[in-house]
Amino acid sequence: MCRFVESIQLKNGEFKRLVYHQERILKAMSDYFPAEKVFDLLEALSLTSFPTEGLYKCRLVYDSMIRKIEFIPYKRPEIKTLRLVETKMESVPYKKEDRSLLNAAFASRGDCDDVLLLKNGYLTDTSFANIALFDGVNWYTPRIPLIYGVNRTQLIEHGILIEKDITSCDLVNFIRVSLFNAMNEFGSIELDISSIRH
Repeated sequence: MCRFVESIQLKNGEFKRLVYHQERILKAMSDYFPAEKVFDLLEALSLTSFPTEGLYKCRLVYDSMIRKIEFIPYKRPEIKTLRLVETKMESVPYKKEDRSLLNAAFASRGDCDDVLLLKNGYLTDTSFANIALFDGVNWYTPRIPLIYGVNRTQLIEHGILIEKDITSCDLVNFIRVSLFNAMNEFGSIELDISSIRH
């Protein structure tokens, strides 16, 4: 049976972007377990004993029901270089627990800190985060990422990011790249475009 995961930011006792996580759970449940009642994320988390100080990743694993909830102290990764790597992974609107394809792509990073994945020549994501590129005026994010992250969805809804098809050849038109996900806020990991290597 396919299992899914939500990585939810818990900061000083507050769960971030729960509405967006709930929407993604609803998509997974409707596609894989349409006969099952969708669990209420806020209700499930409120029944746990969660930390009230510090930054934690709340990792929730589920299939037709919640299988595990754990709280892991979080430290932001140090990313200074990215390696462009082609992938055949499918784009999905939810996060599967099985990360074997992402891990295999990450293993091909060489002497870089992470990979920047391309599909059919178009930029998608890194192994753990969505991306956005700055051209000096606007921030653009790939129109079709591998993972439709909750932070990405919120940033697009608020008009901070613009969706666009971006090829590796287009990188010369940008000056900065930002990596972000549920745990890392937009702007917290930013690199010069020269940090992306072929």
